[in-house]
Amino acid sequence: MPRPSRYAPDALARAADWSADAACKGWDTELFYAPVTDPDTRQAKAICRGCPVLAECLADAMARAEPYGVWGGVDEDERGALIRRRRAAARKQERKR
Repeated sequence: MPRPSRYAPDALARAADWSADAACKGWDTELFYAPVTDPDTRQAKAICRGCPVLAECLADAMARAEPYGVWGGVDEDERGALIRRRRAAARKQERKR
């Protein structure tokens, strides 16, 4: 996390990195970047299911528009569907105004 300003000291408290507690820590990363149709994708999602930072992982991937891999228990196709649903809901909400 960058310093809030160039005048702030480096000794300021920083937010903890969620990935330190991730269930996938120590697993081969190739497992999480298998093609969506590959059985490894199911294994990666199974590892994610028990992860204590699942929500943070997915939120980070969505914020970065991560194009590949399983993040927060969701593959790239599923993230695309989430984005489309969010956009549709936002458009619907906008029309109500």
